[in-house]
Amino acid sequence: MKYEKKIKTYQLLLEQAEGLFAAESNVLANLSNASALIKKELPHSVFAGFYLYDRHELILGPFQGQVSCVRIALGKGVCGEAAIKGKTVIVPDVAKHDNYISCDSAARSEIVIPIISKNNLLGVLDLDSDLVDDYDEIDQEYLEKFIAVLLEKTVWNFEMFGVED
Repeated sequence: MKYEKKIKTYQLLLEQAEGLFAAESNVLANLSNASALIKKELPHSVFAGFYLYDRHELILGPFQGQVSCVRIALGKGVCGEAAIKGKTVIVPDVAKHDNYISCDSAARSEIVIPIISKNNLLGVLDLDSDLVDDYDEIDQEYLEKFIAVLLEKTVWNFEMFGVED
């Protein structure tokens, strides 16, 4: 995707997110719609989803894609790396990343954005692409803005998952 087209795609994604989450604050509903929206708008996505932190490990949450890994320890895989570092991790080629956990053989590159509120890890947004080197600083910037919208519009009540916030 050329840079201009990529930026326009993300600007539209953010506008859609603002509208989609304006009248709904439920965490399960918003994470479900967020993963569907991302998967629809980013054409090379083979996985778009969330892993939620239960104060012990990351557990698979709402997602779009193939069957995926269910539990990920902090520090393990790209999701666990982003969670423990507290910052976005971009992997241009998953085949060359030592700490990569393969859940879908179609994945070629990955970006993981931590979801942090009041210095507390809530989870991560995980995206996999079927292209090598598909993610860059533009993706990072706009996906971090997307997470900011989710944090602002969503009541992060994890009691339904057995976790108190």
